Amino acid sequence: MGGVGSGKTRAGCVEVLRQPARSVGMVIAPTYPMLRDATLRTFMDLARRGKVIKNWGKVDGICELTDGKVIMFRSADDPDRLRGPNLGWFYLDEAAMMDVEAWNVMIGRLRLAPGRAWATSTPRGMNWLSKVVQSGPDYELITSSTRENRYLPPGFVASLEQVYTARMARQEIDGVFLDDVPGALWTRKLLDDTRVTRIPDLISITVGVDPTGSTGGDACGIVVCGKDANRHGYVLEDCTVNGSPAKWAGQAVAAYHRWNANRIVAESNFGGEMCASVLETVPGAPHVQLVHSSRGKLVRADPVASLSEHGRFHMAGVFPDLEDELVSFDGTGKSPNRLDAMVFAAVDLGIHYSAGHGLS
Repeated sequence: MGGVGSGKTRAGCVEVLRQPARSVGMVIAPTYPMLRDATLRTFMDLARRGKVIKNWGKVDGICELTDGKVIMFRSADDPDRLRGPNLGWFYLDEAAMMDVEAWNVMIGRLRLAPGRAWATSTPRGMNWLSKVVQSGPDYELITSSTRENRYLPPGFVASLEQVYTARMARQEIDGVFLDDVPGALWTRKLLDDTRVTRIPDLISITVGVDPTGSTGGDACGIVVCGKDANRHGYVLEDCTVNGSPAKWAGQAVAAYHRWNANRIVAESNFGGEMCASVLETVPGAPHVQLVHSSRGKLVRADPVASLSEHGRFHMAGVFPDLEDELVSFDGTGKSPNRLDAMVFAAVDLGIHYSAGHGLS
């Protein structure tokens, strides 16, 4: 476990090169872009410097080294696609951003010598990974801090400390697993217990937008939620983005079309008319429904948290940044853009968690 820029991926890739000659293994990142842009790039830099690449199959993602080692590079977008090969080892990069199913599938592939697995990640709160590495004598936990990487540019750590709260700095810089925050409406366990890996047939989909109040690049919360025929709610995508109004408006409208959504809802309290105008200037944008928030963030989020507690509101996948906000916001500190956008969407869907008790 390590902080941002602490050298986790490099350490994980060095361990790949250290595996026995003629062994077969797999390197996995949460998504293909992350695999391509971070994990594979780091590995190739090390392997080319060491002149150990015998053959690289760009199409099939298989690399053969001069010592006979065979390495398959894959993403965990669909854990079922990881099934098949028998392996001697595997490595998960940014493992906390993956679903536990990826780990479970890969353990089932570990049938050859030397029978090893390792993972690198920023902790992302208390989750399945924290349970695995603390569950018994077969696991060893090594931590690294961003502060310990002397190769980072001057001022890098200081710039991180300016944007993180003291608590989040322990996770993002020091690489420490964080317990749940007292007073937060969600816990890691609640999110994990209600999480689903398959999206059912949905009867309604809404894109929630929490508009940024500036043009200076603050985050605009954009979260897509859906409802099924049994009135269960599902978080489908967190596409929150930093940038100008034109950028976040384009992102919201793109999500609307990507999910074939029924509507876009946005908060009207802070420049609501401007928000609607910006969104509706994007080609293909629908009419934007504005909602007025007359209560505090925790108060209006409470019914949605109650839905989770009743097993009726689910994360349809893993959304690390959104989930960090859900389990850490206690009504104080920085405004939770993602949480607000999710609540707007859930409220619009009109899911009820008990007879006669709605979300509005």
